[in-house]
Amino acid sequence: MANYSGPVCRLCRREDMKLFLKGDRCYTDKCGYERRAYAPGQHGQARRRKLSNYGSQLREKQKVKRLYGLAERQFRGYYHKAIRMKGVAGENLLQLLERRLDNVIYRLGFASDHAEARQLVRHGHFLINGHRVDIPSFLCRSGDQIEVKDGSKKITRVLESLGAVDRRGVPKWLELDKDNFKGKLTALPAREDLTLPIREQLIVELYSR
Repeated sequence: MANYSGPVCRLCRREDMKLFLKGDRCYTDKCGYERRAYAPGQHGQARRRKLSNYGSQLREKQKVKRLYGLAERQFRGYYHKAIRMKGVAGENLLQLLERRLDNVIYRLGFASDHAEARQLVRHGHFLINGHRVDIPSFLCRSGDQIEVKDGSKKITRVLESLGAVDRRGVPKWLELDKDNFKGKLTALPAREDLTLPIREQLIVELYSR
């Protein structure tokens, strides 16, 4: 999934829901899913078959992988880490995914989508607690301070994304200082902070087979 270079609107249509993979375009009437809310391909408009238990589990896993832009190997690694943590495995998995630096950058509004956030991180435009970090999978912790480097505050995409952040909103576990290009993790993300309909238990059941 990390190397997917095809039309991302097909991914939303395959999962039958908006995954917000194209940033601000997803909020307009140009959204591919809004215009063609059926599965891609020659038989996309045909009546959908009822999925088996395995099919439901697989689709849920694919949906979350695509939402965060991860490859299968990466995603499976997060699952194995989640089951070794205390607490509910499915909730641990989602918390780990939310704590990824590229996701935090996206949630704070410094980027319009996950792919853009990942690129900005790789190019070293952000500081974590005053130190340059260019690893998208870096796991942020409660209390971490994230800021845009001084030399990167004039990047057009960052400015445009921050301009649209009020429409998207910022999760309550994050704090954004838009004027100073800074953000902070005030707490670790809780399950109720995720607004997208994700059935993480299906993913746990799939990998537990």
